[in-house]
Amino acid sequence: MARISRCFVIAVTIVLTMMIVLGSPTFAAKKNPPYTVAISNGFVGSEWRIQMVEQAQKVFDEYKKQGLVKGDMYVNHAGPEVTAQIAQIRNMINRGYDIIIINPNSQTALNPVIEEAVERGIVVIVIDQEVTSPKAINVVIDQAEWARISARWLCEQLNGKGNIVAINGLAGHPASEDRWRGASEVFRLYPGIKVLTVTNADWDQATGQQVMSNLLATYPDIDGVWSQDGMAEGALRAVLAAGGKLPVMVGEARIGYMRLWKELKEERGFSTIGVINPPAVAGSGLRIAVQILQGHEFKEGILARGTTLYVPIPGFIVNDNFDELWEQYKDNPDAYVLDGMITEEEARAYFK
Repeated sequence: MARISRCFVIAVTIVLTMMIVLGSPTFAAKKNPPYTVAISNGFVGSEWRIQMVEQAQKVFDEYKKQGLVKGDMYVNHAGPEVTAQIAQIRNMINRGYDIIIINPNSQTALNPVIEEAVERGIVVIVIDQEVTSPKAINVVIDQAEWARISARWLCEQLNGKGNIVAINGLAGHPASEDRWRGASEVFRLYPGIKVLTVTNADWDQATGQQVMSNLLATYPDIDGVWSQDGMAEGALRAVLAAGGKLPVMVGEARIGYMRLWKELKEERGFSTIGVINPPAVAGSGLRIAVQILQGHEFKEGILARGTTLYVPIPGFIVNDNFDELWEQYKDNPDAYVLDGMITEEEARAYFK
């Protein structure tokens, strides 16, 4: 019996050790700069993705002046198909980039190609939405919490009671799914909130307007609208075109929406919320990648689940702080999203 117990303990120890090893992120070895950088973007049908690349380019240019990166930052847009993004990343591997930053089309399907990249000594940073690969470092905001903030606001504005509709982003996309998970958790806490339907508008304003028009025709008694960003202005314009009383609506931290918000606030006392989803998370991801290649190690407890670095949600806009933020950002184009990026000092603070 003693021999069996000892064998059992040894076997369990081996299994646990293997789980730790296999489940831990694998970092590239320290490498001298300059580094080469590529961005693999999936879905491209929104201005948010354009701003994402622009903000990453700013960090790349900053590093190029310091001699930390070289050449040009290579950017490729795969579209929404997972297979196209896998092929795109494999091409980046074959071209020998030191850093690959990925905005993923799937939480799981990219895992094998990510492992291929890491085995070649490439630092893989996933932004905007987490993947499940133990080989990549996710540098993201907490998308579920991002959604909870506006869901809580909506329920509070409705005093915990009313009929609402929900407009999500791209069906099946990891960020959209995580957001709806977070919002749903909040709505379940309010028995008086009834979700009439959940639909998708692909993070596109025109589609959002059409979807909202259809919802208004189908459901004549809508008290509230919960929408993800990229569609909220379209949804609001559909409500205005239909006339009648405005439901309580979740908005977005985008200049075009804020412009309409300002008019309605002054004319009709309109109130809404826009939670900032920072496109500059790509720049934050690049800062983290360079720290890793320089040989720095994360502090203990920094990574959630061993692979995810949650960078701060920059904040949100409500009527109380609207005027201040409007004055600060009003000269930007309508497509501009209020943003936020970790500084070099903040990036370094995540490491030992």
